[in-house]
Amino acid sequence: MISNFILYVRDQAKSREFYAITLGMSPRLDVPGMTEFQLSAGCVLGLMPEKGIKRLLPGLPDPEAASGTPRAEVYLTVGDPAAYHARALAAGARELSPLAPRDWGDKAAYSLDPDGHVLAFAARQ
Repeated sequence: MISNFILYVRDQAKSREFYAITLGMSPRLDVPGMTEFQLSAGCVLGLMPEKGIKRLLPGLPDPEAASGTPRAEVYLTVGDPAAYHARALAAGARELSPLAPRDWGDKAAYSLDPDGHVLAFAARQ
């Protein structure tokens, strides 16, 4: 099984650059309407322009109307969460919480990506 998680973004090129810097990798796919990052063998993070999803959501609220409102959280368990968090901040993320021990047993840092999605990098304590 492969899991694909897709974030709706205002500017595909800007978001592609942000995630390439933050994740330290190039996208595996980058075409008009979709950018994909292979996070692991069975997990892909996609970036789709908000305008592109509208045609699949007739009669539902416009995703563009929620721009900047946290609509999703991307929680990634990585080897060095401090390094990922620092790259995200350097690429333009806004810090929500620095790396700290969490009640559930992880050390995690939180930020907002340029579209307002919550981005967390964590490691088991």
